[in-house]
Amino acid sequence: MDYKEEIGKILRDKKWKISTAESCTGGLLSSKLTDISGSSEYITLNLITYSNEAKQRMLNVTLNQDGAVSEYCACQMAKGLYELTHSEICVSTTGIAGPTGGTLQKPVGLMYASIFSKDRQETFKIQTKSNLSRTEIKEIFANEVLKKVYIFLKEVEGKY
Repeated sequence: MDYKEEIGKILRDKKWKISTAESCTGGLLSSKLTDISGSSEYITLNLITYSNEAKQRMLNVTLNQDGAVSEYCACQMAKGLYELTHSEICVSTTGIAGPTGGTLQKPVGLMYASIFSKDRQETFKIQTKSNLSRTEIKEIFANEVLKKVYIFLKEVEGKY
């Protein structure tokens, strides 16, 4: 299934907007969403908030002891994006694409993502193999997020 196509159809039909705040995916999620002709109808804003400073300044993220690669940070990013854009769907990603930067507690291939709407937020963790290339890890991250956004949209679309 081409999730980005299906996401576009749902957003167009509902006249909903989507925004993204990406860290570890570095704009790849945005790129995939904008691969669809006419996506300007439903995309409000796509940010690459790669540094902690960008997360804090642009999205009002307050990092806690868990740091930037955490469920807490992903939640804060998506909520901050919603406050900035008021898009019906706000998506964030934060993680470690490697090959450096991993630790035992937070290995390469770890990502947290969050999908936020005014009535619901879903945050999830994805762990891929750490021996993949950075490009492969980013691709897996972006594709998994698209799948999760599609499922999220299918679950909430009937409520509105």
